[in-house]
Amino acid sequence: MNKKVVLHTALAGLMSFSLLAPSVSAHDTLDDISIEKGSHEADLNEIPMLDGAKNLDHWNEAAAVPLKEYNGKKNSTADVYAYKGFAYLGTHTSGGGNGGVRVFDLQDPSNPVEVSRFAEEIPGTWQEKVIVKTVNTPYFKGDLAVVSIQQLNRDNPLSKGGFLLYDVSDPYEPERLGFWELDKRVPGTHELYLTVQGNKPLVLTANPYADYYTHGEQKDFALVDVSDPANPNTLYEFDPRILEEVPDDFNGYHWESPDGKTRPVFNHSTMTDENGQTAFLSFWDLGTIMLDISNPNDVEYLGRTDFAPDVQGSAHSSAIAKGGNVLIETREVYAPSREGYEESYGYTRIFDIKDKKDPKLLSTFKTDLVDNIEDGVTFANTVHDPKVQGNTLYLSHYAGGVRAVDITDPSEPVEIGKYVPEQAYIWGVFVDRNYILASDMGEGLKVLLKNNGQK
Repeated sequence: MNKKVVLHTALAGLMSFSLLAPSVSAHDTLDDISIEKGSHEADLNEIPMLDGAKNLDHWNEAAAVPLKEYNGKKNSTADVYAYKGFAYLGTHTSGGGNGGVRVFDLQDPSNPVEVSRFAEEIPGTWQEKVIVKTVNTPYFKGDLAVVSIQQLNRDNPLSKGGFLLYDVSDPYEPERLGFWELDKRVPGTHELYLTVQGNKPLVLTANPYADYYTHGEQKDFALVDVSDPANPNTLYEFDPRILEEVPDDFNGYHWESPDGKTRPVFNHSTMTDENGQTAFLSFWDLGTIMLDISNPNDVEYLGRTDFAPDVQGSAHSSAIAKGGNVLIETREVYAPSREGYEESYGYTRIFDIKDKKDPKLLSTFKTDLVDNIEDGVTFANTVHDPKVQGNTLYLSHYAGGVRAVDITDPSEPVEIGKYVPEQAYIWGVFVDRNYILASDMGEGLKVLLKNNGQK
């Protein structure tokens, strides 16, 4: 079968469609499967906390900074990113959303200063993910930020999802450049990634349930040329139906898989390798899908990871190691006891992807949390996001804090440290220069420094 992917050019301009389904945010309940934490508004202090050391070896907590309150509202953090000495924190749904992206000056990492806020202007939305890179095109030269926008409630006529583009060349004064807008029926863009091929900046979007709610008119993954940030141009969308194992009558969410199970399928996260040649799509129970995007106008499907019949899929996000030859796949399993599956929270899988058409599982990495099955505990024990620096894998682990894993030998990963502050609920982790950043949903920005605080 020819696996060449069909090119789609349908997404352009502003779209307005009537709502056809009940309101959900990107991680709310769809039928009988509850997806992640978007709908959870529990007091973070009520989440069971896990024992653990506060320090990683040779690291110490140098700063813990809460987010500023605006109009008396306290927002919680989502993911974290760093660029040119500034931290960019997305925000979650608490406080009614619209917390925007918070920018921290890290000139003194032990004393981060929140200096600006942006991307909060679309009513009834939340801003999880932000990526910043320097671009140089005929239309824009400078530091470009892309921000995911998700609706809290699709019944709100003022809300809309997609991603915003900002000029953050001066992080103290971000300037809006443009907006890529999704069909109103789609909750929004959940996670995204910005890569640059030569002088062409491309945004990869994960738009969970787009296929489902638009009946195939839009897809869960889109590749967007943002060379002109004021006029984003969609080049391509991925359709799971091109896979032999996905039937043509796939409804955009429920997949009758070859193992006889009905599995959820939606795109949760996206990223690329360092040079932007290969895209990695975290497609939940379809695994991590790999696409050759070296020619964005002629995208080719390469391969994907898969799961044993007794393993919940839940491919949540990914990272690349060993020069692009190793794939780290985290699985956010929040319901550890489901009939027909192993009893376990989400853990990490590590693959050899030298041949992307035939990824080979090298190992699985489990913390001391994932087999701790307790009634009423949700999310606290599952892994969340991965980041890699050299031969060290860093994992954000909610109430399990940050875990550091030696992957010098990817077939034998070894935990070498953990950071679990009081009241921890770590969403994201990012490694930059000589420090580790962690976004703590309840506590704000955490900064870990090497060598007892030496920069």
